[in-house]
Amino acid sequence: MFAIDLRAKNMKGWPDRQSYALTIHVPRADRIYEGLDLAALGPEFQPDVLIDAESIAADGVGMPEPSFYGDFFVKKGQVPPMLGHPVALAIWHDYEKFRVANQRLRFNDAIFRFGAAAQQPARAPYVAARFLRIQGQDAYGEDQVSPMKNTTVWPKVDEQGVHWPDASDPAFGELMAASARIQAEMKQPKEGVRTFARKYRSQSIDHVAMEMDNGLAWYDTATSTLHMVGATQAPYSTAEHVMHMVKASKLPLERLDYISAYTVGYGQKEHHPFPFYCALAALYAQGRPVRLALDRWKHFQFALKRHPFDVDTAISVDKDGKFQGLTCHMLGDGGGVMNFSPSVGTVAVTAAQSIYYFPQSDLSTQVNPSVGVTSGSMRGYGTVQSMAYTEMLVDEIAHELKLDAIELRQRNAMRSGMKNTQGASPAGAMRIGEILALAAKEPLWTERTKRKTDYEAAHPGMRYGVGFGAVQKDFGTGAEACIAQLEITPEGRIKMRHIATEIGTGSTTSQLIAVEPFLGRPADEVEFAINQWDTMPLETSDEPYTTPQHKEDELARNPHWVPRMVSPVSASNSAYYFRHATQQAAQLLLKLSMWPAAQSIWGGASGGGQLLPGTVSADQLEWRNRMLVAGEMEPLSLERLAARAHELGGVTGVCVHTFNRWAWAKADFTVDGTPLQAWIDALSVQYGQGASEAKKAAMTSGGYAFIPRDKVAYPPVQRNNAGTVYYAPCATMVELSVNGAGVVKILSHKTWLECGTQIVPELVSGQIQGGVAMGVGHALYEDLPTDASGPGNGQWGLSRYHVPRASEVAVWTAQGHVLPPLSGNDPPKGMAEVVMIPVVAACVNAVAHATGKRFYATPLTAEKIKEAR
Repeated sequence: MFAIDLRAKNMKGWPDRQSYALTIHVPRADRIYEGLDLAALGPEFQPDVLIDAESIAADGVGMPEPSFYGDFFVKKGQVPPMLGHPVALAIWHDYEKFRVANQRLRFNDAIFRFGAAAQQPARAPYVAARFLRIQGQDAYGEDQVSPMKNTTVWPKVDEQGVHWPDASDPAFGELMAASARIQAEMKQPKEGVRTFARKYRSQSIDHVAMEMDNGLAWYDTATSTLHMVGATQAPYSTAEHVMHMVKASKLPLERLDYISAYTVGYGQKEHHPFPFYCALAALYAQGRPVRLALDRWKHFQFALKRHPFDVDTAISVDKDGKFQGLTCHMLGDGGGVMNFSPSVGTVAVTAAQSIYYFPQSDLSTQVNPSVGVTSGSMRGYGTVQSMAYTEMLVDEIAHELKLDAIELRQRNAMRSGMKNTQGASPAGAMRIGEILALAAKEPLWTERTKRKTDYEAAHPGMRYGVGFGAVQKDFGTGAEACIAQLEITPEGRIKMRHIATEIGTGSTTSQLIAVEPFLGRPADEVEFAINQWDTMPLETSDEPYTTPQHKEDELARNPHWVPRMVSPVSASNSAYYFRHATQQAAQLLLKLSMWPAAQSIWGGASGGGQLLPGTVSADQLEWRNRMLVAGEMEPLSLERLAARAHELGGVTGVCVHTFNRWAWAKADFTVDGTPLQAWIDALSVQYGQGASEAKKAAMTSGGYAFIPRDKVAYPPVQRNNAGTVYYAPCATMVELSVNGAGVVKILSHKTWLECGTQIVPELVSGQIQGGVAMGVGHALYEDLPTDASGPGNGQWGLSRYHVPRASEVAVWTAQGHVLPPLSGNDPPKGMAEVVMIPVVAACVNAVAHATGKRFYATPLTAEKIKEAR
């Protein structure tokens, strides 16, 4: 059930008289805004409530974290900070009046009153950073310099721009001197080394979520309770920000009941400001439920966009085809509000290495403000804007060196234990080499010359090409936190509560299935998107990236403290990070509940029963045909084990909190006198029906007993500089043709993916298919101007924005190959983002093969190709 499907009458306990709201967005940002003129509505269709900057300021209501989200509305007398910024929110209590008013206001720029022309005030860049690495004796040992060993260079930024430090700077001098050396070597390489430098352009695109931004809310004035249904990837932080929104206001808010429905996210609904407008509408809707939903035009006008980047990339190569150095500078357009620009910019440039190892690298990024629609989190999170263009350059280098393009990749691919550009060694085995080996043998590749000749002979006027791209995408944020709860009823039903919310990746399906290896079957009852965790009484400053080490060590002495409460559903984090919490809870339930119950049943008869000392141990437990077995013991059903566990009054429920900073936190606990260690940092347990009075009395946290940890080991704060250590590799090969008008037709494509153990193979297949389609759109079709002609003017919809159709993505000739896991406990990897990136490079490289022309900006429209030919 999606939020956009719901109305007040669907919500239990809500009034069914619903009001209707819409936001009004200014279409220009070059004149002083002086207010609204709603005369076009006439007296009959005027809104019942009109909210603007002045009215909420009088009540003390403000946007939470305005530096991140911007202000609610443009104030009269100011120049709008961006195209499409809201200036007011209007509410109608009658639907028919709302419908007519909406029609009269749509595309009607005459309702805005503007004063004199005005320039945007100067604003500081949202971020600037530099990442330097020079290896030591080899690719595996200690580096000379690196972010992991030293630090990231953070220059001063102000309204005049970026002020990079020089070699004399006490904090960054050594690193800036290294930067100067690398840059000089790239411009004047050593003998036998060539440098290839190119400039690329990645465009702004819309997410085109099929579910537009929307929400439903009701402010119960009698109880000062705000009820909300929202479409968001971050329900916990969204709810927390709503509370802060009115903290200092005249409007009383005693309680927030926030429900996160299923949604289509993939970054577009990650820390977006729209839910706060829904809350605002409810607070002013005079006690009535209100629905606020953008239509497609307003969604284009206001929803988050993918950052456009200008990318300068250079790679130096020796005579043996081995890469020696990488430099990359990315200049991004963050739009009118900062949002996630700082992290997108840094993630983008640190990913520029793609699948390759470089002995030295100098990577810098800068993201500037503009009047464009806000750029934010988007599937790929900046990496599609860097890795795809690195892949295009590598393909061109191979052509210049007269080397097979896959062979060149094989010579330079990262191997297990090598360092990334931040100086950290990736976790686990690097398997991109296996993918490259498979792709190199693909007939589509080995026979491409003959196929080109045959195709073009059979199709006069057409040009045939095959292209390849290979990348590896990090997954996670470096501060991943999760809460998962599992309990067994006396009847043997498994009940789950979890923070995960569905955003289109199938995370809810995968979490309930993830318990099966430890509890014999998937969960029977599930509650997702849980925000309120009485069972886990924790405290957090929620500053996992900025808390100094000594301060974190001090805070960690408090067993209730954690670095972060929970993570949003983003960064492809469900399969690896959320699944970890789910399975830690399942493992603990197996150990603390099922094992004692099994021991009691097996050893309950006279003389010790089946269970003799030393016969079996907890390590031998396994499930077969939904029966718990160990050694020669009698198979036991979950129903029988649950009944005994409750009878014994032992542990029957477990709630865990986990934290990962590019490594897992680990803690020691003592449960009922028994010490245990787990890859978690907080634990609560529930005792069964036969529990002692002392155990029952201890269950004061939502029916659970909080178990204070004895000791905790958090990954050091320095690991923030690792950038990432978890990767999923992927490669795509595309076969296409180009006609005389420059129109591209994709004939077939094949994707190779390594994602560890697949939890639900059908979901992995779906992600591959969807990712390829998104990549094709980025490569060939989708584009948004960032100036006044772009979506911020309110004139954009699917009538003019080209989303790939089924006929344009070779639906019936698509292939996917997933590498088998390395072992039975090879963890699943986050892969929803990586599958869309290599197809971008593969399409561009295939067009180059077809036409003999290189292209340096996406999308490759028919006009661009025709002009080049």
